Amino acid sequence: QVNLAESGGGSVAAGGSLTLSCAASDRMYYSHCMSWFRQFPGNDREGLAAIDRDRRTSYVDAVKGRFTISPDSAGNMVYLQMDSLKPEDTAMYYCAAGGLFSLLESYYSYWGQGTQVTVSS
Repeated sequence: QVNLAESGGGSVAAGGSLTLSCAASDRMYYSHCMSWFRQFPGNDREGLAAIDRDRRTSYVDAVKGRFTISPDSAGNMVYLQMDSLKPEDTAMYYCAAGGLFSLLESYYSYWGQGTQVTVSS
């Protein structure tokens, strides 16, 4: 059974940093593309960052230069380092695993339960 579990969300002041963690079962990083998405209330999920097992990465323009996706060496964890946070980054953040290197939600089959990030001005 595939399991993804996010942690590390919370509240932070604008300009601050948070690191989100995604615990993945069965060393999923080595068999799937791993990504981070976020969702604003009433909206679809937005792809933020993706990484494949060759460490190829892709970022949406809104977070490029501020967020960094990375795995651990065992392939069981994927992190999202978020720096220079803005109030508009406030959202629910999700970890996802899929078979294609993409930031499109439709390519991802496995999802965590989400972790809330709130950035105050």
